[in-house]
Amino acid sequence: MTSPRTTNLSLVDTDPAELAVDAIVIGVHSQPGGQDATSGLAGTLLLASGAESIAAAFDGKLTETLALLGATGGPGEVIKLATLGTVTAPVVAAVGLGPEPSGAAPAPETLRRAAGAAIRALAGAPRVALALPLPDDADASAELRAVAEGALLGGYRFAGYKTRPQPTRREPVAEVLIAVPDAGDAGAQAEVVRAEAVASAVRLTRDWVNTAPNELRPPSFADAVADAARDAGLGVEVLDETALAAGGYGGIVAVGQGSEAPPRLVKLTYTPQGGGNGKRVALVGKGITFDTGGISIKPAQGMWEMKSDMGGAAAVGAAMLAIAALKPAVAVSAYLPMAENMPSGTSYRPGDVITMFNGKRVEVLNTDAEGRMVLGDAIARACADGTDYLFETSTLTGGQVVALGKRVAGVMGTPELCERVQAVGDAVGEPAWPMPLPEDVRKGMESDVADISQVNAGMDRAGHMLQGGVFLREFVTDDVAWAHIDIAGPSYHSGEPTGYWTKGGTGVPVRTLVQLVEDVAANG
Repeated sequence: MTSPRTTNLSLVDTDPAELAVDAIVIGVHSQPGGQDATSGLAGTLLLASGAESIAAAFDGKLTETLALLGATGGPGEVIKLATLGTVTAPVVAAVGLGPEPSGAAPAPETLRRAAGAAIRALAGAPRVALALPLPDDADASAELRAVAEGALLGGYRFAGYKTRPQPTRREPVAEVLIAVPDAGDAGAQAEVVRAEAVASAVRLTRDWVNTAPNELRPPSFADAVADAARDAGLGVEVLDETALAAGGYGGIVAVGQGSEAPPRLVKLTYTPQGGGNGKRVALVGKGITFDTGGISIKPAQGMWEMKSDMGGAAAVGAAMLAIAALKPAVAVSAYLPMAENMPSGTSYRPGDVITMFNGKRVEVLNTDAEGRMVLGDAIARACADGTDYLFETSTLTGGQVVALGKRVAGVMGTPELCERVQAVGDAVGEPAWPMPLPEDVRKGMESDVADISQVNAGMDRAGHMLQGGVFLREFVTDDVAWAHIDIAGPSYHSGEPTGYWTKGGTGVPVRTLVQLVEDVAANG
């Protein structure tokens, strides 16, 4: 199941007032505390740069009219206005950018969310132009990248499974034109190419996460990833249940043995031309295609969202497709352990002792802590293959949501690498916050019968997110810098659409992973 239409993106440097489009989007800033002298409305609006010719066509009455329609300039607010022939486009859509920043253009994330909100609000309009503020300086690439990504992701819609036409459902915008100072500039064109590659990966991640779990079980998920990777020119290795058992992947086998759909481990390999810069990056993503909790079964309420428990693997697999397209100068391998955690007569049990890929033995206390079991094997395999940096991402713990909410990921591991993840996440709009791995948490996971308990030996949930990170650390070799990114909250959005997030899978942290790989390629 895939999204029905991909938005096409291009650059223009024509006067926005003369563009032959179905709608033109401009930005407006809020200015609380003032009063419009003409209308007497509390608060005034300030048009953002890029809207000058549109404002001139309205004889200076555009902000007054927008205010009368209820515009406040609040972030993400979209107000549509019929132009009645004042400009070529029949509709002007004003998107809120919040207060005007002092001495600078709006932050990239503000523009990314604004572009996404505007394109989503204009569904049904085949051709839309964005005349948002883009500086003509060193920051231009970041701002243009944000607008392009927001437009492409805001237009996403999952195809769904409805059998009847939906009369009120409008088609996503088919073509987006972004107004820039120079449409022929090579740097600007490169940003469009990059945005298309990255947004395509995010959209694919969303498709995989949103797919019904009966249609995306481990074998079919592995096939989908492998097929897409081969088409992209990546190296592909798929281990089935027989190969996993023979190879000693005890964690993946244990979690998957309760399901009739057997587990898989998919390895993808990107080899740069000329060998790259000599560094090696490993990406690891959790691929639990559905998580009932197993014998330690979850409550029924909300369990349907556990189709998203493969969000880490989806993000890693799709990020590799973007990496193949962007061709960074660094070697990258990806490891996607896939299993379905089901209760049955063959399920693994609390009390089981599992021998992992690296030989460590784990006492299982809670079969619902299955993600760390499959990830432990995959991380150990990545380290055995050899890598300098390891980035792992997973919908691992409810503790992440409790501690950091639904937009900020938790990141644990090598302190310097965690700081790098945080910096990149802030830059791309996927924030992450470094968390500690205290020794007292590790002490609480001591087992009487094995090398480590899967969770706290007394079932104490204090520091639950940290327990996941402490467990995964056991499978990272000392010479590898690593970061575990817990995306339990940010990977799935169950609320109403906002910014460039639609309901369902978000695609987090594809953009972080791609940027991290590019950063290692550029800086080592």
